[in-house]
Amino acid sequence: MVQCEGIYSHAGSRLKAPILLLVLGLLLPPGSGQAQPASGLAMHGEPREGADFSHFPYANPDAPKGGRATFSVRGSFDSLNPLIVKGAPADGLREYVYESLMARAYDEPFTLYGLIAEAVESPADRSYVEFTLNENAKFSDGAPITVDDVIFSHAVLRDHGRPNHRSYYKKVAKVEKTGERKVRFTFDQSGDREMPLIMGLMPVLPKHLLSPETFEKTTLKPPIGSGPYVIDKVDPGKSISYKRDPNYWGRDLPVNRGLYNFDEIRYDYYRDAGAMFEAFKSGLVQIRNEDDPTRWTEGYNFPALRDGRVVKEELPVETPAGMSALVFNTRRPLFADQRVRQALIKLFDFEWVNRTLYHGQYARSESYFARSELSSHGRPADATERALLAPYADAVKPAIMDGNFSFPVSDGTGENREGRAQALALFEDAGYTLKNGKLVDKKTGEPFTFEILAATRAQERLLLTYARALKQVGIDARIRQVDSAQYQRRKQTYDFDMIQYFWPVSLSPGNEQSFRWGSEAAVTEGSFNYPGVRSEAVDATIEAVLKAEDRAGFVSAVRALDRALLSGDYVVPLFYLPRQWVAHWRNLKRPHETPLYGYQIDTWWFDPPAKAAGDVTGTP
Repeated sequence: MVQCEGIYSHAGSRLKAPILLLVLGLLLPPGSGQAQPASGLAMHGEPREGADFSHFPYANPDAPKGGRATFSVRGSFDSLNPLIVKGAPADGLREYVYESLMARAYDEPFTLYGLIAEAVESPADRSYVEFTLNENAKFSDGAPITVDDVIFSHAVLRDHGRPNHRSYYKKVAKVEKTGERKVRFTFDQSGDREMPLIMGLMPVLPKHLLSPETFEKTTLKPPIGSGPYVIDKVDPGKSISYKRDPNYWGRDLPVNRGLYNFDEIRYDYYRDAGAMFEAFKSGLVQIRNEDDPTRWTEGYNFPALRDGRVVKEELPVETPAGMSALVFNTRRPLFADQRVRQALIKLFDFEWVNRTLYHGQYARSESYFARSELSSHGRPADATERALLAPYADAVKPAIMDGNFSFPVSDGTGENREGRAQALALFEDAGYTLKNGKLVDKKTGEPFTFEILAATRAQERLLLTYARALKQVGIDARIRQVDSAQYQRRKQTYDFDMIQYFWPVSLSPGNEQSFRWGSEAAVTEGSFNYPGVRSEAVDATIEAVLKAEDRAGFVSAVRALDRALLSGDYVVPLFYLPRQWVAHWRNLKRPHETPLYGYQIDTWWFDPPAKAAGDVTGTP
């Protein structure tokens, strides 16, 4: 599985849609001179749910509690702190142990409702946000959550947290305790309209148990949070188990009704995808999110599926597909020339790869925001986009500006003659030539060669196919597979030529775009700007995204960003699945309604609960 990182879910959960910057800003009532407290925030428009809502529509408030759910994860872990760069954190910590001030609704594009904070207010210009804490909120050790904990959390994450936390939280100009349960964050003059929202998703940490001086050190000591689960058992690198906190303070909140139905949650770690699949087939793991078309098409023919104990489902998902790609590290001299990158893009034969490796199940990614209205593909730039991009006339290709651009379509035979001819012409223009079957630098005679770093065998299969296509034009692309710890380390320090990576996208992208594509992130270790994008046009369009005051202006700004990124040729865009594929044992049940962002495992339950804990392979 291609690994991905959510902005706030740093444990990288494979089962839960990444928690991605989803907060809403409050509009002033007509004629009002100041903000009013509310139970939810809306970025554009109003929250769907009123203050008296009982539960999310995609959750079943009558779901039975009980059973132990076991999930599989590829790789290993060596830390129980998901909020720092060092170490590989265990899965589930951010989801189940730590909580944010507000909780996200997965059936709305960009909405948060009260969790630790029971009320929130922000003026029309979003120059500040003020939260009122729930008087019942407490950590699992019984200590109440106070304003001091919130202020401490902001300071320690700003100064010692992950680079994205440091980048976002430094936009807070002033923090004030404005009441016994009130805290206000006043922002700088950057005009970033998402900042009230960023703060709503800030994890709240226990000041009485943590020290700023030691926060950045990895640890295997179980942390204390305020979430619905506490850590039960840890087998470093192999498994971690959580048990539901019987004294969880927030179990009856509307945002939590129908959620967190398992008594126990366990993550088991495996070295490869094959072992993970075997664990699922045998019933050691109860659910599998599938992303391998070959396995989905051919691999699910084992006895438990044939006799109905295992169920395959294709579920709708209405979010942007994100960008799955082969990533050029443009910090490397070899990939600094855009003509070289364009040539390598032309050598990727999607039609052949899709037909021979993936049974034709994929669609080609032609946008960083494919499968949504945010995509620029097939749409001419509107007046707002053109005005935004006007100072950077050379940053966007005319065909991309006009909405006429598409990647070349081959005949699917694997020959890709037209693509090879165009690529060789670009290489020639960039100073390379074919000599004795090798592509070499005209001046130095050095061969054109590079390394593609792989983390899984599934990646290796695709990369070997691409490397064979490159060999046809004299390029030696070496595939090197490393263990997950080394892969993570080299990725964070940009010690690679090319990697395969996936950037997920929400229906309302925001500050995370700076951390993915901003010029400052390109020189910040630990960011997600793996290509090393440094572009004034990209920086300007990200700023426009953050300052957009209405949905129309927001969509135009995102499309302008899409055009600038596509025009830079920073990646070889790959493909995406049109639906979510999930297989699960039959006694694991889900609500009838699937939210916009796809299924949410925390809304599922076992039926019957008692049997699930002991015999998951049995027929309910």
